[in-house]
Amino acid sequence: MRNAYLITTLLLCFSSQAQSNAVGIGTTNPQQKLHLDKTVGTLRVESLDKDNNTTNGGNVTPTATYPLYVDHNGILTLKLGSTINSDGVDAIDHAIIPACNIRMFPADADGKVDATIFTYTLTVPRAAILEVKYSVSFQVYEKEASGVLTMIRDGGARRVSTYYTVDNLPRKYGQASRNYMNNNTKNPLPYTAIDRLGAVGNLYNSSTTYVQLTPGTHTLQLKAEVSSNLPAMYTYVKMAIDTDSVFMRLY
Repeated sequence: MRNAYLITTLLLCFSSQAQSNAVGIGTTNPQQKLHLDKTVGTLRVESLDKDNNTTNGGNVTPTATYPLYVDHNGILTLKLGSTINSDGVDAIDHAIIPACNIRMFPADADGKVDATIFTYTLTVPRAAILEVKYSVSFQVYEKEASGVLTMIRDGGARRVSTYYTVDNLPRKYGQASRNYMNNNTKNPLPYTAIDRLGAVGNLYNSSTTYVQLTPGTHTLQLKAEVSSNLPAMYTYVKMAIDTDSVFMRLY
């Protein structure tokens, strides 16, 4: 009986294919190249299951589901493809970009200074949406001279912002900001070296955005900006001093 059922099913499929150049399973009137009727049930691909695909996390969370993607060859996959993905590796090495550190002096007219941290070039053959995620680390000081860093103690607030631009246009994407201040009231002027009251350590700006790109080659500049109240205050910001991450993906 089982063999007879299989033969009948195959005959129906081949008959349907001959009539409409399409294959139907459970239907004699396929509407697509491959048409599974609702009575057939779901589609199962064993190469994507928890036992045959390391990207499937079903062995850890059996009741969960996972996104399905298609690669450039049209092959179904569970693995997320990306244009740029630091994937746990430091995306911006501070040792090779010391010029991105930001210095602001009291003579600055508008109390605002910016710098380009890193530049990326992308070429897209069609109109696309670009997803951009980043996390950039930094430390805030008052001054730096011959490698010696001076802590901020003046009570003035500094804002450190990060963002990116596309093709050097003025619009800012993915803006994120942190404020820093330290009012060292227990150690007034002149400050003593042994009493360093104030917060130390790394700060982070993180953001996720989507931007529309036209066909062609585009330049993305990841930037940082420091600002203070006026008159401008001495500020020195060390950028990308910890593990930074960048992820970009085209849709």
